[in-house]
Amino acid sequence: MKVILKGNEAAALAAKLAKPDVVAAYPITPSTDFPEKMSEFVANGELPHTQFLPVESEHSAMSACVGAAAAGARVCTATSSQGLELMHEILFIASGMRLPIVLYNANRALSAPINIWCDHQDSISARDTGWIQFYAENNQEIFDLMLIAFRVAEDKRVLLPAMACIDAFVCTHTFEPVDVPSQEEIDDFLPPYKPEHVKLDPEDPWTLGPFGVPEYYQEMRYAQHLAMKNAEKVIDEVFQDFEKRFGRKYQKVTPYRTEDADIIFITIGSISGTAKEFVDKVREEGKKVGVIKITVLRPFPFKEILPLIKNAKIVATLERNISMGYGGAVYADLSGALINEEKKPVLIDFILGLGGRDVTFKDFEEILGICEKVMAGEKVERPVWIGVKKELIE
Repeated sequence: MKVILKGNEAAALAAKLAKPDVVAAYPITPSTDFPEKMSEFVANGELPHTQFLPVESEHSAMSACVGAAAAGARVCTATSSQGLELMHEILFIASGMRLPIVLYNANRALSAPINIWCDHQDSISARDTGWIQFYAENNQEIFDLMLIAFRVAEDKRVLLPAMACIDAFVCTHTFEPVDVPSQEEIDDFLPPYKPEHVKLDPEDPWTLGPFGVPEYYQEMRYAQHLAMKNAEKVIDEVFQDFEKRFGRKYQKVTPYRTEDADIIFITIGSISGTAKEFVDKVREEGKKVGVIKITVLRPFPFKEILPLIKNAKIVATLERNISMGYGGAVYADLSGALINEEKKPVLIDFILGLGGRDVTFKDFEEILGICEKVMAGEKVERPVWIGVKKELIE
């Protein structure tokens, strides 16, 4: 059934169909629609077995999620920007305790100065917390990826929390048609959660998340790392099962017209659609340009992305994040992946679209022009900032 939904509503409807036992959330722009919709579903009886917990902060929201998940519940929450950062301490705890919590994040810039519009700094800042990370291009993808996130996180080979991210306002508040399967189809794809290990029970008390002395702490971290590596295979399996059931194909990275491309743009989120339209335009002009969209950032898709870029001359990472004094996060990950490759392209990172600034064909033209100059032998100082109004900072 096709339904016209905002991105926030699509994520909430997916969460509803997953039948969570507990939803603990604190409202924050631009993800507030999610807890509002979930509370409505509970209040009007559509989720009779779900407990909605309106808490006093995002720190408390994730703490409540940890407690509920430790008790064996299927749990989800939502946040954005400063809210995700307020959760940051507890994100590590959720992952370290191997709790398959699902978090919906509306990607929003961080303060200061205060900004409620889109960039990816919030979730990029959480990429080392031990959470699986999915990124949606549009509203259909966030609906699907929320369901996929539950399935992957709860797999006994993984048991790690997962976040599904979507661009603030560009998608969260934009209406698009979303194909919504029936509850029966979702139940078949995502059966009720059955905890694999011990859960909190007052009749049978256990200690969870105990003191980690040096003799054991490193092994716990190694086990998390192995679980994240296991997630690589599980994600592929779930993607394939999802396509078989619902007809929509997902990959960790999705190539577009890259087979013979001299220049490849690497994108995350909603700008991926703009990039594909731009590639179609310049292909008509005879320019060999392609796009690779990243859907799964953690675990990082080394094996999938390297074969796609090995014959390119230039690879440009288009990033809505910045590590001050260094560059973009995807550039850093990809640089590490390429370090031992004998044949590798020139890698350039472009910083653009921060704080919700529109990314347009004009920006892509500038990026392409710089890539062509580098391909001709010119040098550039990276990272390359696109669209900076220098008169405002001089």
